[in-house]
Amino acid sequence: MLMKEYRICMPLTVEEYRIGQLYMISKHSHEQSDRGEGVEVVQNEPFEDPTHGSGQFTEKRVYLNSKLPSWARAVVPKIFYVTEKAWNYYPYTVTEYTCSFLPKFSIHIETKYEDNKGCNDNIFDTELKDQEREVCFVDIVYDEIPERYYKESEDLRYFRSEKTSRGMLQEGWRDTQEPIMCSYKLVTVKFEVWGLQTRVEQFVHKVVRDVLLLGHRQAFAWVDEWIDMTMDEVREFERNIQEATNQKIGMFPPSISISETPLSSCALTGPASAPSTPMCTDAPESLSVPKDRPRKKSAPETLTLPDHASQGSSSNLLPDSNHLQSPTSPSNSDDAEQSEQQD
Repeated sequence: MLMKEYRICMPLTVEEYRIGQLYMISKHSHEQSDRGEGVEVVQNEPFEDPTHGSGQFTEKRVYLNSKLPSWARAVVPKIFYVTEKAWNYYPYTVTEYTCSFLPKFSIHIETKYEDNKGCNDNIFDTELKDQEREVCFVDIVYDEIPERYYKESEDLRYFRSEKTSRGMLQEGWRDTQEPIMCSYKLVTVKFEVWGLQTRVEQFVHKVVRDVLLLGHRQAFAWVDEWIDMTMDEVREFERNIQEATNQKIGMFPPSISISETPLSSCALTGPASAPSTPMCTDAPESLSVPKDRPRKKSAPETLTLPDHASQGSSSNLLPDSNHLQSPTSPSNSDDAEQSEQQD
């Protein structure tokens, strides 16, 4: 198990981001989905918890099969997906990712939001107890994102909101920006497979960091689209975009139900809280990426597993959509597939 705490500041208030994160997650999921691939919304229901009160429960399936390397597709089911369950009691949320094909793999994300610049070192004291974790600050403006996700319109160094007059954020913006809020995320990754656990858990954290960076960048880059919305309006937008996303990936009819009757805490199992963290797939190759953008180095794009890992059991496979590569080199991949067919 590897635990890290991420702190992501934004030039928003916690109350504003209540609308913004719902809008961002829905729009992002729709953009990143294609027929047969992407995020299917299975359930979206009001939920009552005896401890946290009224909230929203969502369950989604993130389909990844075509994004897997060829050696992984050979052994995983044709319809391969990661299950996401989220409990939202804003400003406290929890999201869990599991995969039935990999029972020893899980990601648990606990989130708290506060109106500060990421200076609360005790926000997870109750949950952490004696557990150690690394604290990582994520700069939505100047940290580097993978080039395939870059859009000039979402480059916050040059973006200025017309409706809020916020933007054109300079180096050190977190020390001077008002308003400012922080998204505190306690992320626990488990991959209990001997010989691969440390390497895979570290790699997954690097992927999670890039996903968090992209999602929070987009939330502010799209602020003029959602800042005037009410909660009823953003829920209607969420319902419409989720139906469109389900149809886009080929799920007919859409399997969404956003009801007015809260579910009881007995109806659903799991932790009580959160909206999901967006799961990213490849952006269009046609994106034009400026070559002179000075940015901090981000996570490596690939994880190279030992050669013998590809010969092991299927439980040694990590369900990540874009970032894993086959341990077989590209020059040898055709020979490997021909050899498998002959066998």
